Amino acid sequence: MDSKRHHVVVIGSGFGGLFGTKALKGSDVDVTLVAKTTHHLFQPLLYQVATGILSQGEIAPPTREVLAKQRNARVILGEVTEIDLAAKTVVSNIQGRQSVTSYDSLIVAAGAGQSYFGNDHFSEFAPGMKSIDDALELRGRIFGAFELAELAQTEAEIERYLTFVVVGAGPTGVEMAGQIAELAHKTLRRDFRRINTRDARVIMLDAAPQVLPPFGAKLGAVAQKSLEKRGVEVILGGMVTDLDERGLTVQFKDGSDRRIEAATKVWAAGVQANALTQTLADQTGAGLDRAGRISVNPDLTLPGHPEVFVVGDMMALDNLPGVAQVAIQGGKYAAKEITRRVEEKPSQGPFKYFDKGSMATISRFSAVALVGKVHLSGFLAWLMWLAVHLLYLTGFKNRFTALMHWMVTFVSNDRQERTATVQQIYARRAIKKLKGGTASVASSPVEWNSVRTRLEAQALEEARLTDAGERGVHTG
Repeated sequence: MDSKRHHVVVIGSGFGGLFGTKALKGSDVDVTLVAKTTHHLFQPLLYQVATGILSQGEIAPPTREVLAKQRNARVILGEVTEIDLAAKTVVSNIQGRQSVTSYDSLIVAAGAGQSYFGNDHFSEFAPGMKSIDDALELRGRIFGAFELAELAQTEAEIERYLTFVVVGAGPTGVEMAGQIAELAHKTLRRDFRRINTRDARVIMLDAAPQVLPPFGAKLGAVAQKSLEKRGVEVILGGMVTDLDERGLTVQFKDGSDRRIEAATKVWAAGVQANALTQTLADQTGAGLDRAGRISVNPDLTLPGHPEVFVVGDMMALDNLPGVAQVAIQGGKYAAKEITRRVEEKPSQGPFKYFDKGSMATISRFSAVALVGKVHLSGFLAWLMWLAVHLLYLTGFKNRFTALMHWMVTFVSNDRQERTATVQQIYARRAIKKLKGGTASVASSPVEWNSVRTRLEAQALEEARLTDAGERGVHTG
């Protein structure tokens, strides 16, 4: 890269970060993308990884592979922990190794995490749906629950293992509840001998008064009816007040409580913007909303810092929703604005979001979609959902393999990605208990040298034994 060229740093490899980086391909700039994962995650399909339909690789291609042909782009692995607006630097860390990257323009697209509404301890037993780690842990918990139910000795124990609770009635909650129900009632119905998987209870609950509030009352009612037809119990107007390993407690508006015994809980309610928004707010005076999103100017820049763009789930502007299209269009807009500045062209004007609609799948051949004022449901909406998700999956290889897996699942009810391990289920909790996180178990350079010396000595001894013909020879 040319050190004299305008340098753009992009934080995050999600929709906003990746599409913003790709939009700078033909520009006279150098781009450094800094992300805490090595992949670009197609988050809307995480629930299919969790329920065994797709593999993680099909929805999370390596970022380096995606950008391999973009010669002006470089990828750095690390979680950004500091942004110094005055010095124009970004600090990132990975396994105790710190990197400082300077910028001329900055696109902040670090996304959002799960919000437990002040009850972060719920996360220990109710994973969210924001990362590959989350999806793989949930896959282990879901399929593992059926295995443990097969071994259970009492009816109460069987019932607890066969009760699945999804907290949140938004698109992710609806999709997750629908797939768990289909898994229990159809996919696994012949696989066990002692238990009947069709006895499984799948509960979706939310404090809101309806399912899919952003879709409107009509489509929300359609989605609820469709879920209930497939055996999902929908509980509305109930807030989770306590959650532990064995179940959760729900409180209703009239003050009454209800305890639900359930081994598997999925948290699909609420999001919280990346903590970097607080860092930016402290330095600019920009406000934060309840979800931690930072207020930006109409051109997506921070007040007093026209060189810094914030896009996607981290920005608060005109009540825009936290969906992929807002991030994609925001990333592309920021990239185009930077290009125009480098070329000394006038601004393209304020950011204008084009709403391409919203959709959520419920189960095989059933979905709901809202496109402008058009309300669609059933098979037609499902076909639209299928086409849109294939279109936005990154890379032909991923589109092709995802389509093949979908064909198998939709035609036969089989699921190819049912492998789960103990490590998937417990690794997140174990890492949280480590002082210093994963960095605390990573070897230091001093330890590497010690290990290298020992391995070299071992290799020399192995070679000597072979050359001297001493293997298998009794020397006593």
